[in-house]
Amino acid sequence: MKKVPIIDLRAVDEPGQIAALDAACRDHGFFLVSGHGADDAIGRMWQQASDFFSRPRSELRKIERTAEKPLGYFDRELTKRKRDLKQVFDFTRPLTDESGYNQWPEEMAAFRQGMSDYHEAMGTVAVQVMALLHRALGIDAEPMCGDPDTSTARLNYYPVDDPLSGEEQAINTELGDMALHHHTDPGLVTLLVQDDTGGLQTLSTDHGWIDVPPREGTIIVNLGDSVQAWSNDIYKAAVHRVLPMTERARMSTPYFYHPARDAIIEPHPQLALGQPHYRPFSWREFIQNRVDDNYADQGKEDTQVSKYRIA
Repeated sequence: MKKVPIIDLRAVDEPGQIAALDAACRDHGFFLVSGHGADDAIGRMWQQASDFFSRPRSELRKIERTAEKPLGYFDRELTKRKRDLKQVFDFTRPLTDESGYNQWPEEMAAFRQGMSDYHEAMGTVAVQVMALLHRALGIDAEPMCGDPDTSTARLNYYPVDDPLSGEEQAINTELGDMALHHHTDPGLVTLLVQDDTGGLQTLSTDHGWIDVPPREGTIIVNLGDSVQAWSNDIYKAAVHRVLPMTERARMSTPYFYHPARDAIIEPHPQLALGQPHYRPFSWREFIQNRVDDNYADQGKEDTQVSKYRIA
């Protein structure tokens, strides 16, 4: 059995598909899906993302995100109190963007529509993925659902060299030893499209760090902290990292499928069997704590789901 299996969404009833997914979710929390029907939206997004990161950094910083306006371009993000070697662009669902949360680059007329189509397509795939998780766990009631309106997407660009000038490097946190340092995602599932460069790894209980190799036409799925708590530790939030780029840049585009804004996360009663591993906690509180350390070293590790574990 493959360490990171490919699940065909058009043929999930074929022998071994659900069993392979279940085994991966228990060991490391990563699998791939094919037959997702999102190829057109992904292709348009991919072209727009490539065009975006080809623009001068001085132009990208005109839509730089801040703690007060947390969506847009950024190139000094911290993970585990270490600066990552990457540039990102974050956005939420453009269809509900009357609040002005999103920031869009000027002179890229098709960019917003491409990102909107991608966000909607990934939301549709995320619903199918969550249905598979329910099926694999044998859940027949009280489903754990996400909300596209709270879900965000990101364009990632991992350069070979530090995009910051020498002067900027001197006043910012020093680069760590990874392009993206090891972490888990806080939400339900992350859907990721990556190019063919490689470098993504996950921590397997049985095998240590293993590669999550690029596979054309697939979307990578990794489980988040909310699924780990909801499944009462039956399924694992995927610990993952990205190795430094040494020869060429890498691009990836994750879609973070999140619970509803006012959701309370707690173990499902059919899985907890009277022995929950986590106390109920607010998604709103959890995600805010996880976001706070993106901009500056808070002097401590960011909030982990273990904070809510019952001793």
